[in-house]
Amino acid sequence: MDLVMVGLGRMGANMAERLVRGGHRVVGSDPGKEALSRAAEKGIEPAESLAAAVEALPSPRIVWLMVPAGELVDTLLDELKSLLSADDIVIDGGNSMYKDTVRRAQTLRASGLHYVDVGTSGGVWGLAEGYSMMVGGETAIVDSLTPLFEALAPAADKGWGHVGPSGAGHFTKMVHNGIEYGMMQAYAEGFAIMEKKAEFDLDLHQVAEVWRHGSVVRSWLLDLTANALDKNPALAGIAPYVSDSGEGRWTISEAIELDVSAPVITLSLLERLRSREKDSYGDKLLAAMRNEFGGHAIKSS
Repeated sequence: MDLVMVGLGRMGANMAERLVRGGHRVVGSDPGKEALSRAAEKGIEPAESLAAAVEALPSPRIVWLMVPAGELVDTLLDELKSLLSADDIVIDGGNSMYKDTVRRAQTLRASGLHYVDVGTSGGVWGLAEGYSMMVGGETAIVDSLTPLFEALAPAADKGWGHVGPSGAGHFTKMVHNGIEYGMMQAYAEGFAIMEKKAEFDLDLHQVAEVWRHGSVVRSWLLDLTANALDKNPALAGIAPYVSDSGEGRWTISEAIELDVSAPVITLSLLERLRSREKDSYGDKLLAAMRNEFGGHAIKSS
């Protein structure tokens, strides 16, 4: 199949390369000249503009967006509406908020276009291992895109699925990322406890390797943890600052809206926020309160 890949950052370029390896033609669009040059080396056909990329393919066209969630997606869709023809397909493989996806699908449908949302997981390992994809959209349209999903997935019949109508793909990816927050936090806390038990002088990389085989807590995240501890056991040079993509926040907001208790995911997000506090006013106030009611000593900064 022929398609346009818009956004040739690491994820988009890797997905495009995997599709090329699978025998598909990919025309690449990106504002960065270096990104286009790198893509060309991988067999991706570079286009100097979005219009040129679209013009390179006959209708019905497939345009796959791999760009940051937010206003950029709407900007690109506005441009594409003037470039595409009826029955062309736009795929959003980024981390868009599912409510935005539902809105966008309705808007494009009014213009005679089809919109498919693909919640994509796999990160930098996806090129070699394949991607996990949660697909939302019209059944007939998703079915027509099956060869693309089969080429990107770990296996033709594994790691991807049509999970529901427009928005369902991004919704399930949102929850996936919320779960990921909780799992990562649990691993981090457990290894922190073991690292603190100085008298046992535990080799945390060894422990991670033991847990990777046969343990009920084995997972790909644990595999990555073992890799990180092998490279840098003391985690030297790494600042205790943890970013978030926003999907954990959306998951928690959805849980509140649906009256679903999600304490682990919520607390894992709060811990990420806490990691960014260089000078915590709240902690200072806690120390001051303990001193006021119990005379507990206050440590000077």
